[in-house]
Amino acid sequence: MQLSLSSENAHPLVEQIVSAVRAQIDDRLLRPGTRLPAIRQLAERHGISRFTVVEAYDRLVAQGYLQSRRGAGFFVSPRDEAPSAALPAAQRQRAIDVAWLMRRSLSAPPGMLSASVGWLPPGWLDNDAVSKAVRQLTRGQDHSVRFGCYGEPNGFLPLREQLRITLAGIGVEARPEQIVLTLGATQALDIVARFYLRAGDTVLVDDPGYFNLFGALRLLGANLIGVPRGEDGPDTQALEQLAIAHKPKLFITHSVMHNPTCSNLSPATAYRMLQVAERQDFMIVEDDTYGDFHSGPAARLAALDQLQRVIYISSFSKTLSANVRVGYLACSPDLADELADIKLLTSVSTSEFTEQIIHRLLIEGHYRKHIERLQGRLAEQSVRTARMLEGAGLQFRHPDGGVFIWAKVPDIEDATPVAEQAEQAGILLAPGKIFRPQLQASPYLRINVAYANDVRLERFLHKRRTDAGAAT
Repeated sequence: MQLSLSSENAHPLVEQIVSAVRAQIDDRLLRPGTRLPAIRQLAERHGISRFTVVEAYDRLVAQGYLQSRRGAGFFVSPRDEAPSAALPAAQRQRAIDVAWLMRRSLSAPPGMLSASVGWLPPGWLDNDAVSKAVRQLTRGQDHSVRFGCYGEPNGFLPLREQLRITLAGIGVEARPEQIVLTLGATQALDIVARFYLRAGDTVLVDDPGYFNLFGALRLLGANLIGVPRGEDGPDTQALEQLAIAHKPKLFITHSVMHNPTCSNLSPATAYRMLQVAERQDFMIVEDDTYGDFHSGPAARLAALDQLQRVIYISSFSKTLSANVRVGYLACSPDLADELADIKLLTSVSTSEFTEQIIHRLLIEGHYRKHIERLQGRLAEQSVRTARMLEGAGLQFRHPDGGVFIWAKVPDIEDATPVAEQAEQAGILLAPGKIFRPQLQASPYLRINVAYANDVRLERFLHKRRTDAGAAT
């Protein structure tokens, strides 16, 4: 076995060993049953710690590349030569690329400015109210807390009853049995996708749209087709043409405070979307995760359709707490039963304790007041951020509040190099291509206004503009 290791390599020695051994096994240079060098032998040969070799071998065992035989050593595992039903390598890699970006966002090193993440800073959230609700529940003031039991299939009934009132407030009539509580909007989307999609099925998505959803759909083997998104929602003419050509089962879209453009669906566009869905016989999944950030009336598909052809999804993760993972879906009664069955099969139940936290915050009025404060704060910060981005030469539609500004970098086709330069400056920016279904080039950046008041972002964008002007 040949290894070329270097302490000057950007990757740790463990990763160098793992990558090299995997490559030799994948290329059939190391055949099944081949015994690898002993730990001490490999460590002495390359002048490295035995602990480094042990960790590398353990990782290869966990990944299925090696087998550990007590007293004999490590051997290359048998390889399954039968045709695999796994995703094509390119499709799987695109899903992994998105997961890598999520990992980088969630584990940014200290001092990194995460200017493009999809959530608010912890200090903006109502941590005190959440902590108070937890204390009240754990002190036994509420005898309905059941720590030793699984939750109900559809989730905590009092919360579903309260969500019926919440939905009625936006014009959606849904009985508690039509509501299924989930582990955030992510699980809700996964449940719906598992129910409707099989490998090779086509699903329509916003272009640009929610990149994490794209990665999850690829893992299921779905064929993603993007519907161009404008200022008032999807291009309905393109939607119908794509539906005729590809026969999708689902169209997954945002209506209010769209991620990443922060645009809102117009009533006329919403009506035309439902007409197309009826004519071409597909379901619409309306992801309203960011809808509570909108302060005024807004068009929602579920309100027009009343959950006949629309599945409505929302969550409290972005507005209240990323750790109290509570979301929900609402749909027709028969479909709710089937989706609840998938929830049971894939996760048994959701956390009734966290659902009781949300219920308490809703019924005591904390959530409503918190949202009103957030809406005002976001509106103010959007104005400041827009002024800063204009000064830096970026182009964008002025947002009506919300979390994001979808900003175009002029005179380029792909903003990825800008994001790479920003990372070198200690700033995490999300280039527009990751928000496109096939990772097509895009000159846009998603800016989270809640993080944009950091002077480092303004300095970076102004410097980039100055450098670009000097180069021309």
